[in-house]
Amino acid sequence: MSGYLKSYVAAAMEKDPAATSKIMVLFTYPGVKALMWHRPANWCYRHKMKFLARVISQHVRFWTGIEIHPGATIGKGVFIDHGAGVVIGETAEVGNNVTLYQGVTLGGTGKDAGKRHPTIEDNVVIAAGAKVLGPFTVGKGSKIGAGSVVLKPVPENCTVVGDGKRVDSLNQVELPDPVLEELRRINARLTQIENLSGINCSRYSIANEENTKSTETTD
Repeated sequence: MSGYLKSYVAAAMEKDPAATSKIMVLFTYPGVKALMWHRPANWCYRHKMKFLARVISQHVRFWTGIEIHPGATIGKGVFIDHGAGVVIGETAEVGNNVTLYQGVTLGGTGKDAGKRHPTIEDNVVIAAGAKVLGPFTVGKGSKIGAGSVVLKPVPENCTVVGDGKRVDSLNQVELPDPVLEELRRINARLTQIENLSGINCSRYSIANEENTKSTETTD
């Protein structure tokens, strides 16, 4: 196998718990098949054989449900999980070790000429149904949430959710604690109930939990 194909199989083995053998990945994973056939399609496209390139890409689309324009640039170690409905446009650039889930679109807005599609840098994860539209860059290590619509650049190591207006920096040292976040929401709701009804409600001490967590971290 070529270096690119080996990297696609290795990425599937690493990122998909259901992958039990390289042979299974190579012959049954639609994402691996689409990426494998993109290599000759892209070669034909770059060597002015665009009709043949499109024939290859459209056959792959029919068999896998994944449409990668032969002009797109795809790096090593890319993993397309499930794959159904994935669309990657002509001028899109996908870096190394990128993960794309089903329904992802790397497309254009119809307003640009030339470079029309996004550049996805290394180690980016784009969740199911997300749409990244336009000629901008999604920085290294960033994550795009499921169903998000992104129309502007994303800095490195950030998380984007919803309509793309919320971009959260990802602190690799102080990651958010979902339990404490939920307790804060519960306590805020209890305060609202108290204010409306005049009843004192017992609430969980977040401060004590945070102090305990801090002590455990120090130890």
